[in-house]
Amino acid sequence: MLETLNHNGIIRGSSEPSNPRETANSEFLMLVGSRVKKIRKEKKFTRKVLSEYSGVSERYLALLESGQGNVSIALLRQVAQSLDVEPEVLISNSAPVNSESRLLLGLLAGLTSSDRNRFKDQLLKELRNSPASRSYRIALIGLKGAGKTTVGQRLSNILDIPFIEIDREIEKLADAPLSEIFITYGQEGYRNLEKTCLENLLGNGSNCIISTGGSIVQDQTVYDLLLSTCYTVWLKASPKEHMDRVVAQGDLRPIAGNNRAMDQLKNILLKRQSSYEKSDLAVTTDGKSPGIIASQILADRTLRKLIQHTN
Repeated sequence: MLETLNHNGIIRGSSEPSNPRETANSEFLMLVGSRVKKIRKEKKFTRKVLSEYSGVSERYLALLESGQGNVSIALLRQVAQSLDVEPEVLISNSAPVNSESRLLLGLLAGLTSSDRNRFKDQLLKELRNSPASRSYRIALIGLKGAGKTTVGQRLSNILDIPFIEIDREIEKLADAPLSEIFITYGQEGYRNLEKTCLENLLGNGSNCIISTGGSIVQDQTVYDLLLSTCYTVWLKASPKEHMDRVVAQGDLRPIAGNNRAMDQLKNILLKRQSSYEKSDLAVTTDGKSPGIIASQILADRTLRKLIQHTN
């Protein structure tokens, strides 16, 4: 049984969700609760302090944060005001907009388009030069077969933060598999979806492990955004290792009827090498298990400082 509170603060029981609408409502309440808890902890508020500021009981806040408090709009507004965020932040995955953020947004709104672009470029440059200012996000880059999925999942388990594959997010957004996306929208359409998904992910503000598409380095705007907001790791493998892994995964397309497949792969790696080398860390993966690779990544001094800074 789930315990929820009605608008009068009375506890009522309800069975586990039994249809899609109830499931969606349950997931929504979990989202609201997790956002309240996350922002409260970021501001170093105890439930008691938040209760005193908002006028909402500690018991109700506990239920709310666990996804069992069916909060009214008025009470949600009280909680949001006490956390110094807009109420809509608590019901979405967007990053909290506090008073300082609202001030910056207001200043930006008064700038010309060219001035905003200059400000953005300067901000990204500053973030890139100050790793401690970046959120605790680790982005894995490299060609298909580099081990981004297996290593990403291992890092996710070790650090206990979500693992997200950009290509899967693109498929969700377009409601279609990648093969259809390329046929329907082409390379440019894929790039636009990739940028949107990355911006949505960054807007979440959460710590996570990100597996990127192998060609993300070809879009300079998107790649600059990634470099400036994430700790990037290039999983570097030899052409033969790349090919062997892709084939081992059952994907025979690279070699089917193509006698020059290896030469083409070598050329792609050569063309993208200078871009991949802009990453914070490069780890050679040939002959190594995902656990060993993950350990090498986590042993990097800059990354350890970043993790300590954000924890």
